[in-house]
Amino acid sequence: MRHRVGFRKLGRTTPHRTALLRNLATALFERERIKTTLMKAKELRPYAERLITQAKCDDDRLHARRLVAREIHDGTVVKKLFDDLGARYATRPGGYTRILRLGPRRGDGAEMAIVELLGSEYKPEKKDEKGKKAEGEKKASESKPARAAAPRAKKKKEKAEGGEKKAAGKGGRGKKKAAKETEAE
Repeated sequence: MRHRVGFRKLGRTTPHRTALLRNLATALFERERIKTTLMKAKELRPYAERLITQAKCDDDRLHARRLVAREIHDGTVVKKLFDDLGARYATRPGGYTRILRLGPRRGDGAEMAIVELLGSEYKPEKKDEKGKKAEGEKKASESKPARAAAPRAKKKKEKAEGGEKKAAGKGGRGKKKAAKETEAE
């Protein structure tokens, strides 16, 4: 029986396990969403939430920053944690992370999961009342197909020119060689 067992050892020695959790927490705070195995995710959750709770505290902020800096060795991540994430979760009493199960990994069958910070979820594009996209999104979507169509238009143009392109030389040749070949003919 597993009575009063505190944590998962993850098949690692104590320093290796702490380094793993520090690296996972650093990646989570940087990207706000990471993919890992389910057991690592379940161990990461309380570790990361304790750090976020430290980042929320208003009184004795310097001491809290130093306590978090013991665990997270990247200064930019500590700054983001205190400035952005601490402010984001200031009114929330806990539960800053979410674990989404993905199913087994293809290679070894390990159960996979995504750990994400709340508030960093995917937000699909909103449509107007008539089903049209907003004006700014509409302009961006119109410009993308024009760029994507350019290579196809180029190929059509090459087919239409046919013999002229062949005489000028094929794709990999330089401009000078193509110009010499056209002069020779």
